[in-house]
Amino acid sequence: MVFRQLFDQQSSTYTYLLGDRRDGEAVLIDPVFEQVRRDSALICELGLRLVWTLETHIHADHVTGAWLLRERLGSRIAVSAASGAAGADRYLPADDTIGFGHRRLQVRATPGHTGGCLTFVLDDRSMAFTGDCLFIRGSGRTDFQQGDAQAMYRSVHDQIFTLPEECLLYPGHDYRGLTCTSVAEERRYNPRLGGEIALPDFTGYMKNLRLGHPKLLDVAVPANLRCGRPDNAEPPSEEPRWAPLRYSFAGIWEIDPHGLEEALAAVQVLDVREPDEFTGPLGHIDGARLIPLGELADRAGELSRERPVVAVCRAGGRSAQATVILQQAGFKEIANLTGGMLRWRAEGHSVEGGSA
Repeated sequence: MVFRQLFDQQSSTYTYLLGDRRDGEAVLIDPVFEQVRRDSALICELGLRLVWTLETHIHADHVTGAWLLRERLGSRIAVSAASGAAGADRYLPADDTIGFGHRRLQVRATPGHTGGCLTFVLDDRSMAFTGDCLFIRGSGRTDFQQGDAQAMYRSVHDQIFTLPEECLLYPGHDYRGLTCTSVAEERRYNPRLGGEIALPDFTGYMKNLRLGHPKLLDVAVPANLRCGRPDNAEPPSEEPRWAPLRYSFAGIWEIDPHGLEEALAAVQVLDVREPDEFTGPLGHIDGARLIPLGELADRAGELSRERPVVAVCRAGGRSAQATVILQQAGFKEIANLTGGMLRWRAEGHSVEGGSA
């Protein structure tokens, strides 16, 4: 079997690719919209055919890539029958199975983080994908989206801790660089749910977490209730070939500092900061053209339409807006430098001016 654990750094989300080597069918668990390009490339390179995308729940911290993968690769979307999502191809009840080639995943209902959480268990029970129900030495939160601490406790003890001790558990997130755990480890060492922790202990703990809501809550949940379909229901146009770009759910092509450095000779670097920032401590990229964001709509004609434009600012916010302005002005090949000059300098790329 082919198995890959993939990571989205922005949301600390794990995506899992499982494939049957014999006939090439594959499933992708919890894909992230902004990583569809990456995931599609990997699936192609491994010679696999994506047949299903599977959601462990309706996410609040990122937008799923399920809809976009269906548009690009022809895969189908499967979600929990209790998720409330529209636009899926299949709605999974508890104890259902979903196949890829000669392999199967068992569907276990594990509500608690949300009312429609699922855990997927491989047919030989060697691994399980727990989403936001059970983390490595932790658990998902239970304070919104029909969260229920009592339900989570029962889900973990009845549906996950009953798996074989050697079964490897793969969570939906990790914030400390950990990758997997096992049933035996979590039964013994999980500080929220393992050992002698009883239901009142767990519910009392969860009641007093007092966490802030995810930053993308108001964007992610509505989009995920549509299986990741954007409001305009249009997939991004054919991917650019002039640089290694990443397409964001906001509809903006992004380039990281390494990609820009490799493409510098072929692009126009547009710096949309103010003049004092351009000559300030962060410096600027060699050859960059300064047009402050507030002047860009009137001065866009100063840029060539024959060469791609990469917009840059301090942290990536103003330059993202610059790409929208340029798109409205008719420019076709545009990208935003992810993280702006802060990331460019932090990763050791050269600058003109600035402080050491």
